[in-house]
Amino acid sequence: MEITLDKHSANQASVKIKLNEADYQPKVDAKLKDYAKKANIKGFRPGKAPVSMVKRMYGTSVLVDEINSMLSSSLNEYLKGQTFRILGDPLPVIEDADKIDWNNQKDFEFEYKIGFVENVDIQLEGSLEAISYSIEMDEKEVDNTIENLRSQYGNMTNPEVSEENDFLYGDLKAIDGSFEKTFSLPLSKVDGRSLKKFLGLKKEDTVELDPSKVIKEDLAGVVGVTEEEAAQLTGKFEFTVKNINRTELAELNQEFFDKLFGEGQVDTEEAFRAKVRDIMSENYNKELKVYSDEQIKEQLIAKTNIDLPEAFLKEWLLKANDGKVTAEQVEKEYPIYAKQLSWTIISNELAKNNEIQAEHEDVIEKTKDMIREQFASSGLGAQLEASMDMFVDNYLKGNEGQNYMQMLTSVQNDKVLTFVKEKANAKEEKISVDKFQKLLAN
Repeated sequence: MEITLDKHSANQASVKIKLNEADYQPKVDAKLKDYAKKANIKGFRPGKAPVSMVKRMYGTSVLVDEINSMLSSSLNEYLKGQTFRILGDPLPVIEDADKIDWNNQKDFEFEYKIGFVENVDIQLEGSLEAISYSIEMDEKEVDNTIENLRSQYGNMTNPEVSEENDFLYGDLKAIDGSFEKTFSLPLSKVDGRSLKKFLGLKKEDTVELDPSKVIKEDLAGVVGVTEEEAAQLTGKFEFTVKNINRTELAELNQEFFDKLFGEGQVDTEEAFRAKVRDIMSENYNKELKVYSDEQIKEQLIAKTNIDLPEAFLKEWLLKANDGKVTAEQVEKEYPIYAKQLSWTIISNELAKNNEIQAEHEDVIEKTKDMIREQFASSGLGAQLEASMDMFVDNYLKGNEGQNYMQMLTSVQNDKVLTFVKEKANAKEEKISVDKFQKLLAN
């Protein structure tokens, strides 16, 4: 057997494997003898058919199987011994394979295309602007959240007279009769200059309006029409009230506290407010960590500038997902894939060079945290913790073990990013919710 590597560029190459009869024939003969011992062929007692007959019947298929097995194992072993990192899987050159005469040919040559990267140079010290953000909670944000919670758990009523923040259920009609629609109008969506005419209304009262001027945002969504239809909602219309809906805010009492956090978890308004603030801070800080981590990843990807074999990877993605994606879809999604692949290469390289390992115990703890987060609003509490080991075991064994490998990768990424932040002397910065929203918008 002869294996040769021919590099076409800095990230693509071909591997040729030459086989002669001495490489494969002993294994083929041994397999045919084994077939003969077990074969049940008409006219012969089981296991008594001549090897020559078995060879005529099964020789070609055994030859193909044995050569394919040799190619797979030999190619994998050869590539393991290289210094570069293989990407995707080797792609056989089909044009050459189609020319093979399995019945008469003795010597064979096979060619595979490969994509790879080498010499990944990652610079950390002094080259990154790493910032670890944390939220500085504004009491106004806490007030708004509490108001929303009270509204969400409040009681729906149907008052006689409309007030600010009510919902008016009624009929919208064009004066010329060209349009008619029944919908619920939230007065919070009404422009402040027009709000006064919608206050103090009763059932069957009618208001004249120009919808395009009165409903200050998302006219199509509020009325329940298409954007094209909404563009026509201008001019003289009438809105007739059929019902008034109002949500009475839930009382800040023990029943409300228990509904939100579980029985006895909070017993005073002060404790309730502190709990809401803590949960909000925790949620914002989780989002900020994701944001900070993504910023660091993007910097590392840009600075490391890994030269990926784009043409090879696109071909491999198309063949690996045979029938599931089109060439157009691969072309469209490739930038996202390339970014993810570049980060994976960087993460693995940093982990290898700095002895960063994801331990089994880390996987277990991360899975527990994920499950607790998923059931955070269920109120299960102690029952969840009592069954936690079962939940963790079921999840990690799911998807044929892929869940475990994904969680292992996630733990490694967390550890690598922590290491990067330490090396880069990440700055800590507290920011307001408003600034956080602006960061996300950029």
